[in-house]
Amino acid sequence: MWRRWEVELGQEVVLFHSVLGLRPAVGAFADQLRAAGHTVHTPDLFDGEVFDSLEDGARKRDATGMGELMRRARVAVADLPAEIVLAGFSMGASTAEFLAATRPGTRAAVLMHGAFAPAAFGIKTWPAVPVQLHYANGDPDVDIRQIRALETAVQQSGVSIAVFTYDGGGHLFEDAAFEGHDPVSAQLMCDRVLAFLDELQD
Repeated sequence: MWRRWEVELGQEVVLFHSVLGLRPAVGAFADQLRAAGHTVHTPDLFDGEVFDSLEDGARKRDATGMGELMRRARVAVADLPAEIVLAGFSMGASTAEFLAATRPGTRAAVLMHGAFAPAAFGIKTWPAVPVQLHYANGDPDVDIRQIRALETAVQQSGVSIAVFTYDGGGHLFEDAAFEGHDPVSAQLMCDRVLAFLDELQD
């Protein structure tokens, strides 16, 4: 009975993968959220392809085109309730950010390993969508200026943004099969995401 009540109170989360594709690490992270009572969707925007290097994944991203990837992302959430949490890793963070800024009813955005200035998406005003952001210190694939611009835009909208940095690990540090993996940072990030999802239920 308690488990049923917990699930009913959980968030509905859409978790988008990075340019490495829908690797097992994405499923493992989603499973940790599911174990806490949340419903988690993990759309595959890459036609089942996965990669071991950021360079190979970026070629797939560029060949597909960001416009097409965003179209696929919109299709992936089209039949879901309005009040979802949008989350993602790296490329998936930009996908989640764009949808959070343009999809009415979004509850929150969880952006891991990067973010963009809303103006980069043509967004002049950030909606009333709280944000949680995570990245590793010194990650060359994270543009701090873009993150600062997002912080400013979210703060100006009157909702919260929490930014967490990690001293251990590199880009995509939650992926145990990828260079730069750091289990301590990975678990801490997951714990913070879970706490954020719990806060949304209050």
